[in-house]
Amino acid sequence: MTELQDRQPAGDAIGAVAAPLEVRTAMYKMMVEMRGFEKRAYDLFLQGLVKGTSHLGLGQEAVAAGFGAAMLPSDYTFATYRGHNHTLARGAPMAAVMAELMGRQAGLMAGKGGSMHLTSVEHRMMGSYAIVGAHLTIANGAAWSSKLRHAGEVAVCFFGDGTTNIGAFHEALNLAAVWKLPVVFVCENNRWMEYTPISSVTAVEHPAADRARAYGLDPVLVDGNDADQTYGAARAAIEHARSGGGPALVEAETYRHGGHSRADPGKYRPDEEVEAWLARDPIPRYRTRLLGAGVDEAVLVRIEEEAQAAVDAAAREAEASPPPDLSLVEADLWADGGSSWRS
Repeated sequence: MTELQDRQPAGDAIGAVAAPLEVRTAMYKMMVEMRGFEKRAYDLFLQGLVKGTSHLGLGQEAVAAGFGAAMLPSDYTFATYRGHNHTLARGAPMAAVMAELMGRQAGLMAGKGGSMHLTSVEHRMMGSYAIVGAHLTIANGAAWSSKLRHAGEVAVCFFGDGTTNIGAFHEALNLAAVWKLPVVFVCENNRWMEYTPISSVTAVEHPAADRARAYGLDPVLVDGNDADQTYGAARAAIEHARSGGGPALVEAETYRHGGHSRADPGKYRPDEEVEAWLARDPIPRYRTRLLGAGVDEAVLVRIEEEAQAAVDAAAREAEASPPPDLSLVEADLWADGGSSWRS
């Protein structure tokens, strides 16, 4: 098993893929933009402008950034309801994502889907799924399509630790292994399900990695708060799947900074646990590493300033957009919304 390798906040990750500095600075840019976006989304919720529920990915940015940097534009992403970061990582416009959260017509789905259903086929973001585990089997379908067409596309499917105790997880891994599908399953293990620690309901220590052998897969466990490690794991897993080697399963240990959803203060988590993980925040940790690798601080400051400006502009554009026009009610439906289909 690949053990967690770099527990320190500085220094290069042992065994991580030595990505070019331009890739590493691009990952830093993605993480800073994701963090700014999620903070602004929460602020807009407090103002009553974000509609419905939402699940923030604060603290989990390194997983989305590492995989986003390793994927090709033609690859597919499938995510959970905590999918804002993964949507941005595929290049979806920040303003369109923000507008979707606010239920505005300029949103990715014209404001009809909201936070839990972000989708952008144009960017190969094939949906955020509210039903736990449902999208793993759908990711298999996309991978099967790619294999039949000899298209070279890889489906990358993100899910939380709680999904590993859902039947669809085991069914999807088994079928993907039997058919050698080009799919990469990525468990974002943030240690907590909704309000329950995963350790209290799971027989093994690592809910994804420790089960890989049962499906003939290599167990891969990485530090999900380390962008270099997630990028290295992503590169290896995606190349393995794309070359015909079949599926891969990666468990990335990470931690959400807040509660399960926007209305959850997360007070059930032990204070010492929260403090220990906040000290391993992936963004300042990676900033320190880039400085140590020779990146000029002025470059990082510019990235941070541009990211904040982009978030500000996205929020203004989203808020200026009107609610969806009533003419859109019957758009994007399998049926026309009427009764003519009935016998």
